[in-house]
Amino acid sequence: MTRDEYNLFCAALPATTHVVQWGGADVWKVGGKVFCIGGWAGTTEAPAFSFKTSEIAFEMLRERAGFRPAPYLASRGLKWIQAYDVRADEGAELRELIRQSHHIVAAGLSHKLRRALGLDGPTLA
Repeated sequence: MTRDEYNLFCAALPATTHVVQWGGADVWKVGGKVFCIGGWAGTTEAPAFSFKTSEIAFEMLRERAGFRPAPYLASRGLKWIQAYDVRADEGAELRELIRQSHHIVAAGLSHKLRRALGLDGPTLA
């Protein structure tokens, strides 16, 4: 997934906002809460995507090649995974993991905020 593909995908998810912070990382939020971080250390380095997961997904993904507990976040006990070496044929899976992260974070927002953002439909119940 390229930087443009990543940003276009995250922008298409409901009620998202984008900021560039932490050394040029593309940070995507829903309701002011981070659900995905795309980082690029340089122009030739492959991207790394960090996202929130369920406990089960965290345990499964941490053992797979190309995935690891997200630096800084997972060391603080948070269930965040970083995809740092994702093959081209895994793009659909990565998009689904990012979509799930958006869902997890959005579901944790207050009912009032979800309603204000238009997120209180059947997919977030």
